[in-house]
Amino acid sequence: MRARDNPFRTERILQMRYRLQNVTWAELLTRCEALRYRAALVGLHGSGKTTLLEDLEPRLRERGFDTHFIRLSEEERAFEPGFLKTLCAGLTANDILLFDGAEQLNPLAWRWFQWRTRHAGGLIITTHRTGRLPTLWECRTSPDLLAGIAADLLEVKSETLHERVNVLFRKHHGNLRDALREWYDLASDKTIKLR
Repeated sequence: MRARDNPFRTERILQMRYRLQNVTWAELLTRCEALRYRAALVGLHGSGKTTLLEDLEPRLRERGFDTHFIRLSEEERAFEPGFLKTLCAGLTANDILLFDGAEQLNPLAWRWFQWRTRHAGGLIITTHRTGRLPTLWECRTSPDLLAGIAADLLEVKSETLHERVNVLFRKHHGNLRDALREWYDLASDKTIKLR
């Protein structure tokens, strides 16, 4: 199969948006407001934290906020010199910072970051563990969630995928990103049945 025809190619995966379960967007935004827009999206690797943060951004803009999306990762654990000074120079109560990868900052750097950004109207972070800010939402995965995403990508019924889903979900310990990456590799191999 050519890469551009692979149903699990990156561009198709990125089109998949976060699937809220047992809560509506209105309820999540109400919680966020109750936490004064200072909250955390918590979850393990591959649980959808970044996608949820991205999906939250336009909804905050609809409420009249100016949003600033910033990111750190295992490959880039620190901000460029001068970045925070520039970012924080004009922050007002109308600004909300969306910080993907807050766990990359050590405790001292985290406290410094909080102090530097104190004038912002909000700070919503993604992190792997609770404790840095009150939890707005805990991102969880399940075999059913993986089946639903894969079914949408393959344009089949999710019931036909449960055997493959269960194997990949267990193998990757619930990390949907890694499970879908492996499914990409499987789809590239013409000798392997995808379902």
